[in-house]
Amino acid sequence: MIDAPEQAALNSQPNKTLNSSPMIAVHDLRKAIDGQEILRGVNLEVATGETLVIIGRSGGGKSVLLKNLIGLMKPDSGEICVEGKDITGLSERRLRSIREKVGILFQSGALFDSMNVEDNIAFPLREAGMRDAKTLQTRVNEVLEVVELEGQNTKMPESLSGGMRKRVGLARAIIRRPNCVLYDEPTSGLDPVVSDSINRLIRRLQSRFGMTSVVVTHDMRSAMEVGDHIAYLHEGRIYFHGTPAELERCDDPIIQDFLIGRSQGTQD
Repeated sequence: MIDAPEQAALNSQPNKTLNSSPMIAVHDLRKAIDGQEILRGVNLEVATGETLVIIGRSGGGKSVLLKNLIGLMKPDSGEICVEGKDITGLSERRLRSIREKVGILFQSGALFDSMNVEDNIAFPLREAGMRDAKTLQTRVNEVLEVVELEGQNTKMPESLSGGMRKRVGLARAIIRRPNCVLYDEPTSGLDPVVSDSINRLIRRLQSRFGMTSVVVTHDMRSAMEVGDHIAYLHEGRIYFHGTPAELERCDDPIIQDFLIGRSQGTQD
């Protein structure tokens, strides 16, 4: 097992993936909920332009970490830097500019049931003050083409499949052209064919727009397909950080237990 000081030293080394300047840098992040320590000193960097996948056991803090990265939760201590700016102490008003740079796709898609596809996608632009109907429609049509849902503008969420809801949610997340997108279980509840289409879409956004992606997932097939690097969150810390090939070769028993789904006799 890698002890905390050794892992912290490993994680403090800059990624050499696509850009030496990290999009996101996390230092000694700690968070407790209802008295239970969830994050116990997370150190992690996400290089600009890369796709980082975060894996780990259910209830292990992956979604908590993701919400901290965009300021939806406040850490108890530590530092989260987005493009070099520490966001941990920012007010909601000052966080708005950060959220223009970082979009998020929630697990359910989080669509407004009373709005059609076009209005759901345009919502962030309207919130930002854009009112020109022609410009709004042009921007909506552009992202619908990106997520391969052209012509679906007037459909209501109730008539969409699970995969389509995720695509609409993603279109809304990228409508303001962020530099980074966070994905919370993007393939959860989807069949393998639809999951594969979502994986290809994540990769397409990276190659077409240079978007940085952070993907939280239980789906190891997806993790291996989309990740430039994979981080394994274990007992509140990053236990492993490396490429998919390095993860497959890793003979650490804790990693192997996770990869094959073998219980360690503990309650997560």
